[in-house]
Amino acid sequence: MSRLGVVDEIFLRTHRGMGTPIALQGLWRTADRVAPEVLEKVHAALRTGPLGRRVVRARVPGARPYWRANVNAHPLAVTEHALPADEVLNWADEQGFDLDPEYGPGWRLATATLADGGSIVALTCSHVLADGRGLAIAVDQALSGTTAAEIGVPQSNQMPLGTAAAEVGAPRSNQALSAAMAAEVVALPSDQSLSGTTIAEGIAQQPDQSLSGTAIAEGIAQQPDQSLSGAMTAEIGAPQSDWLDAWRQWGIILGGTARALRRGVPKPPSTSAPDRPGPARTCGVVLEIPAADWERTAAAHGATANSLFVHLIAQMLWHSGFDGPEIVASIPVDTRDEPRVDNDMSMTEITVTRSDTAATVREKCRAAYEYRMSSPGGLPEEILQVLPARTAHALTRGAGERDVLCSNIGPLPTTLTHLGPHPCLGVAARAIHPALTPPLPRTRLSAYLSHLSPAYTLALTSLDPTHIQSPTALTDLAHTTLTTYNLTPTFW
Repeated sequence: MSRLGVVDEIFLRTHRGMGTPIALQGLWRTADRVAPEVLEKVHAALRTGPLGRRVVRARVPGARPYWRANVNAHPLAVTEHALPADEVLNWADEQGFDLDPEYGPGWRLATATLADGGSIVALTCSHVLADGRGLAIAVDQALSGTTAAEIGVPQSNQMPLGTAAAEVGAPRSNQALSAAMAAEVVALPSDQSLSGTTIAEGIAQQPDQSLSGTAIAEGIAQQPDQSLSGAMTAEIGAPQSDWLDAWRQWGIILGGTARALRRGVPKPPSTSAPDRPGPARTCGVVLEIPAADWERTAAAHGATANSLFVHLIAQMLWHSGFDGPEIVASIPVDTRDEPRVDNDMSMTEITVTRSDTAATVREKCRAAYEYRMSSPGGLPEEILQVLPARTAHALTRGAGERDVLCSNIGPLPTTLTHLGPHPCLGVAARAIHPALTPPLPRTRLSAYLSHLSPAYTLALTSLDPTHIQSPTALTDLAHTTLTTYNLTPTFW
C-alpha cells in the first residue's frame, strides 16, 4: 500500500517524540567472521527494497501521507574491535540512533566481530517502516533476491504461532489495523473514545482542514495523478491523487462519525495507567530453547506454543517482584492476507491471574481473538489521521500499554539461516527503545518469540529497572522460570 495507515501514523508520532520510542531489530550470530562483501550485497538489496522508502506529507488536508522510494542509506557500520559476549546486546542497542522514516534513512545494517571469532550482524529499522513480520519479509527478499509475491512467507491462512488467532485457526482480516500498544503499537481500547467536542476542536486547530465536497471534487478534476520518483518496489506503488484520497478519508470520517453519534456522544478518553517514575533504563537478554522441548512442554500442559509463551512471560513478571494479583498482556495479531512489508497488525489482550495455567491461558487467548482492541464507540479510526498530531497523541497516549507485551513473530523464513556462505548459529528478532526518557511506560516486560528450526528464540526486554536491575538479573529470572517447566535455555 502506498499510503500510511492509522498504525503507521501512530509510530510516526512516536518518532516525533510523542510516545515510547521504538525500533525493530533482527540479529544474526555466526561462528566465523562474515565477509564484508557479503554484507555489502545484503545492504545494496535492502537499499533498493521495501525498506528503502520515506514518508512524504500530503499537500491536501485530509489526505494521508504516502511513501516515496529512497535509496539513500546509512553505510554499512563495521565495528572492528572484538566484542565479548556480555557486550553484544549493548552494542545492538546502540544501533537504533538516527533512524528517520521521514527524511531518511530509516534503517541501518551493522556488524561487529565477536571475541570468539564469530560475527554479530544487526538490521535495525524504524517501526514506521514495518512491524516484526514485515521486517522478516524484507530481509527474506534481500537474502533471496525475490519479490514479495515469490517468497515463501506464511500468509494469512497460515497464521504464525505468534497470533492469538493461531489458538483457534480463525481467519485474519487486513482491515484490522485499529489497535496497538506502547511497545509494539499504541491503540484506542474500547473504554477510550473521542467526544464530539474534542473532534471538532482538533479539526478546527488545523487551518484549511474543513474542505467542502465541491472543493475536493474540483481538486480531483484538476489534480494530475501523482507518481513516485525513483525505483519502485512491490511495496511502493504510485499513490492516487491527494484529492482523491482526501475525498475518501473525509467520506469515511464524516459518515462513520455521524453513524456513531446516533448512538450517543462517546465518553471522553482516559489513559490506561499512570506513568511510572524512575530512570529510563532498559536491559535485555536473548535465549534459545530446542523447538521439540518447547512444543513437548506446551502439549504436556494442555497449551499451544503461543499460550505457553504468554503464560511464561506472566510468570517471569511475578517472579521479578510484581505484586499485582493480575497481569494484563498485550498480544499482537498479524492481519496480513499477503506478504507485505508494513505495519499489518491488530492487538488483543488477556488478563492472567496467579491461578491460571498454560491451559487456561490458551482458552483466554482463544476468546481474546474474537475481541480485538478497536476504535471506540464505532467511530472511524481514520479520524486520528486528520486531527493535529498532539491531539491524536493525547487521545491514544498510553492506551495500548499493558503490563507485559507478548509478541510472537512466528516462524522465520529459512533464508535467514545463512548470510551468504556463512551459517548462522542463532537468529533473533526484537524491539529496542532508543533515546527512551522518563516517565516509563506501563509495560514492564516485553518478549519476542520467533521460531527457526531447530529452536525457538526468545528476546526479553525489561522496562522495569526497579525490579529487574541488570541483564544478569533478567537472565536469572528467565532461567528460574523456564527450568521450572523443564525447559533448558541457552543464552547468547
